[in-house]
Amino acid sequence: MSVAMGLGMTACGGGTIGYLWVLGTQYNQIVGYKIDDFTGNLTQVLHSPFSTNGTTPVSIVVKAGGRYVYVVNKGTTGSNATPGNISVFSVGSGGTLTFQTQYSSRGSTPVWATIDSSGSFLYVLDTLYPDTPAYPNPNGYGDITVFAIDANTGRLQLVPNQQIKDSNQTQLTFFPVGPKPIMSKVTGSGCLFTINSGDQTIFPYSIGSNGQLTVTANSTVQTGAGNLTSINSNGSYVYLTDAAATTDSPGGRVLPYTAGSNCSLNTLTGGAINNLGLTSNPTYSMVDSQGKYLYVLNRSSTNSQNPATSSISAFTIDSATGKLQTLNSTNNPFSVGSGPVCVVEDPTNQYIYTSNNISGTVTGKLINKHTGELADLQRGSNFPATGLATCLAVSGNVN
Repeated sequence: MSVAMGLGMTACGGGTIGYLWVLGTQYNQIVGYKIDDFTGNLTQVLHSPFSTNGTTPVSIVVKAGGRYVYVVNKGTTGSNATPGNISVFSVGSGGTLTFQTQYSSRGSTPVWATIDSSGSFLYVLDTLYPDTPAYPNPNGYGDITVFAIDANTGRLQLVPNQQIKDSNQTQLTFFPVGPKPIMSKVTGSGCLFTINSGDQTIFPYSIGSNGQLTVTANSTVQTGAGNLTSINSNGSYVYLTDAAATTDSPGGRVLPYTAGSNCSLNTLTGGAINNLGLTSNPTYSMVDSQGKYLYVLNRSSTNSQNPATSSISAFTIDSATGKLQTLNSTNNPFSVGSGPVCVVEDPTNQYIYTSNNISGTVTGKLINKHTGELADLQRGSNFPATGLATCLAVSGNVN
């Protein structure tokens, strides 16, 4: 029994296959869980929940190898305003988090973070870049602050913008994007795409070997969307969720693109696909590890009898063309906790988990790798998280 406990095993389950961390804005906390291999059940790690060491945590990412976790605290506005920051945590035995230090991004109100595939650079998205006489911001554009990640300590070092100088011939310390950015995505083709909710566009950057972001020959992508909420990718394909309701699709749409050379985006042949019937307010999407299925989180429903019902819409991805088709299942869309915000897949690709803002829970689902069907976990699918849950992140056992 003592050996089993040391390995994170129980008589009724398997070993721990990874860790899950969920943010909550009500108490500015991170709840940590162990993921059970056999059942997918979640068990809180020792000393959880942890303080985010900031206010209004909205985004969380894990460095490759699982040793360091980065949390974006958005901060607050108003008379008692608090600035946003990036908190750095080390991951210890059993998935415990230990606060290391914190950093400030160059702009104001950070809202998102992503890490390149090598785990060498952290890209933090800010709502507004600094408005200075030497480089004014009359249009309310946002920015990306780039940090190099120390491989041994997880600490951050600012990467200046070598492409743009202000009127004083001083290098910028940030990389401009469009108005009101909300999310960025690093793709396998070495591109970083940012959703700008202010004008419903996508801003493309090419990523260099030193973490530098370079504006390509391709201009900002006009999507024609009404309410962009998320971006995800699968190899050479990029998928956007548009939450704007239309007569044909009250639940919004998915906008598919092909990623071309120089980080160009071209509308996929066949165009947008409507979300499933009775769904509403799509907030986030995820392509599974096999690149076979796209899952879209829906915050609510158009069902007048139960408009608060939240769900996951599932689509199949054609491997040759990237086209989407509705997953053929009588259970599609699949029910989840109230107000889903983010979704992740576990390190062994058996389960997915959603963080649910309204119910303050995490919902776990078993993935059928052959059909894409989602099913409840064997011992219950809902787990208590923290108040007003926002995003979540997952990691395998720490290397």
